[in-house]
Amino acid sequence: MEPTRLYGLPGAMHVASDGLTPPHRQRQERGASCTKEEAMRTVETGEFEGGSVFIDGDWKPLSEGKVSLFDWGFTRSDVTYDVVSAWHGAFFRLDDHLERFFSSLDKLRMKIPYSRVEVRQILHGCVKAGGLQDAYVAMVCTRGVPPRGVRDPRLATNRFYAYALPFVWIAPPEKQAQGIDMHVSGRLRIAPESVDPTIKNYHWIDLVLSLFDAYDRGADTSCVVDAQGNVAEGPGFNVFMVKDGVVRTPDRGVLEGISRKTVIELCGALGIALRIEPVPASELASADEVFISSTGGGVLPIAKIDGRPIGAAFPGPITKRLHDAYWALHDDPRHRDPVL
Repeated sequence: MEPTRLYGLPGAMHVASDGLTPPHRQRQERGASCTKEEAMRTVETGEFEGGSVFIDGDWKPLSEGKVSLFDWGFTRSDVTYDVVSAWHGAFFRLDDHLERFFSSLDKLRMKIPYSRVEVRQILHGCVKAGGLQDAYVAMVCTRGVPPRGVRDPRLATNRFYAYALPFVWIAPPEKQAQGIDMHVSGRLRIAPESVDPTIKNYHWIDLVLSLFDAYDRGADTSCVVDAQGNVAEGPGFNVFMVKDGVVRTPDRGVLEGISRKTVIELCGALGIALRIEPVPASELASADEVFISSTGGGVLPIAKIDGRPIGAAFPGPITKRLHDAYWALHDDPRHRDPVL
């Protein structure tokens, strides 16, 4: 079987082929898919096989996840989202993900008809309805559909969705053990002056094209750079390098990942030197260790940069310490939120 490549998280949402039906339009005009009382029904464990979506104010099977063809989230990538993991029956750092999601909503001038407490209930319901123990759980808000012929984003009714799938590895454990080969692409990440990277978004074309660059060279994944030639980020992950015992990671132009935040905190707790600063892409190849961080796998060691092995040992000792500490933290009650 062909090794799993480091790209893509399977989406549960499908574009509606029939546009907006009258009931769908009525629900949009109300500003919510249905009333909160209807949305907060009791969810039964394992109602749906393989996962669940929350759409039109209720939990439904994955097959019913749809987005209108006319939603600006689809036509303009005018959308924000966040992804949290559930592992062994509990969410990891759910409060941090909710904080970032609601911050992104504010920055994009979007509103949803649910509070943080209610979104937490919705996400718990998605995992429970799907009967999942280890899950990839997303919350999504699109700009929505504006009145016909109108181009003013203020007049669009924002739409909220959520879904849970079986846990998605950005690279499965066997691939991690075999070793990930990362291509350093010359493609430039969208400048932070244009799109605030702290807003989690679907502006991925630069990242997707960098993946094609990687695949054309026989690599597994890629990262892109900024206009100064510094490392930016990869498709769904932050990048770290280790040199002479010091961990370094980019300071700007990147999503402030929750897994990145966890690694930064662990460096402090473990007494590992850390510098958050520009990281020239040219220095990755001479690093002692390189690793990436993502909700889809935590701390993942990189074995090669553009086909050339990194360091004297794989995985490197600092990467291994952080990897083990990351997964041990899932049992810490401060970050563990058992599925209701």
